[in-house]
Amino acid sequence: MSPDLPLGAHLTTQRRGYVHHGLHIGQGRVIHYAGLKALWHRGPVEVVSLDEFSGGRGWQVAQRATPAFAGRAAVERALSRLGEDRYRVWSNNCEHFVEWCLSGTPRSAQVERLVTRLLAGLGGQR
Repeated sequence: MSPDLPLGAHLTTQRRGYVHHGLHIGQGRVIHYAGLKALWHRGPVEVVSLDEFSGGRGWQVAQRATPAFAGRAAVERALSRLGEDRYRVWSNNCEHFVEWCLSGTPRSAQVERLVTRLLAGLGGQR
């Protein structure tokens, strides 16, 4: 049985080396960018069950300030991209997707942190 989650809840689940993001669209279903599903095979924006989304790793509701698009509006934005197959780790990943659905701005804090670390590492080598 799926929990009673609000429409448009930003969900996360831990994966090996990163955090995966999705958006609850009701009735225990999550829309997410499938991303790199099997080795390097790209997956589209798709709707899956909460269990499929979490992959047996558990999940959390991401705490955030009130989004620009909440509830039904966020879900409608997400569904407008259903089937899209333009996943890119650095510029159009699952976190970019959910952030766009909720705020209108595609961004990934994970990518931003990694880029900052990489640039700091490059700057420190001489």
